[in-house]
Amino acid sequence: MPLKGDRLPGQDMFQRRLNRAPSPIIATIVPWISIALSSLVPLSPIIASAPVLPPVSYMLLVAWRLFRPGLLPIWAGAPLGLVDDLFSGQPFGSGVLLWSITMIGLEGLDNWQRDRTFWMDWLIAILLIAAYLAIGHVFTWLAGSVWYPSLMLPQLLLAMLSFPLFTRLVAILDLLRLARVKVLG
Repeated sequence: MPLKGDRLPGQDMFQRRLNRAPSPIIATIVPWISIALSSLVPLSPIIASAPVLPPVSYMLLVAWRLFRPGLLPIWAGAPLGLVDDLFSGQPFGSGVLLWSITMIGLEGLDNWQRDRTFWMDWLIAILLIAAYLAIGHVFTWLAGSVWYPSLMLPQLLLAMLSFPLFTRLVAILDLLRLARVKVLG
C-alpha cells in the first residue's frame, strides 16, 4: 500500500467510527501495566550462576519513553522503580532513584533535541542501560556484594542486541493502546 503524504497504513484504524473510540483507560494503563509486569521477569525459573538477563523492565521504560515521550509523566520513574525494586533483588531504593533520574534526564533530552532517528534512540538507550547496570552494580557492592564488573558484560551485550525488539514490542503495545473499543451511550 503506497503512502500518501502524512497518512500511514492503518492510520484510519484509530479514528472514531460509530460506537467505537480509543478507550482513555486502556490508553493510560497499557504502558504502566506492561512495565510493571516486566518487573516480574526476575522471578522466572531461569537458573544461572551469574546475572545474564538484562534489566527488562528498565529497558521497557526507556523504550516507552523514547517511543512516546509525553505518555508517561516525569514522576513515573518513582512508582515503577519501586515495583522493580520489590522483584529485582537490587538494594531497595536503587530503582526508585535510578528510574527517576532516567526520566528526568530523558525529559531534558526531549526538551533539548526533539527530532531523533532510530540510531540515536538506540545509542541513548545503550548508554542509559550501561549506566544503569554500572550504578546498580555499585549499589550492590555497597550493600555487601562482591565487586565483579565483568558480570555486567553479558547483560549489556544482550541489552544492546535486544533493544530493537523492545522498541518493536512497544510499537505493538501502542497499537493495542490506541485500539478502538465499543462506546456505550
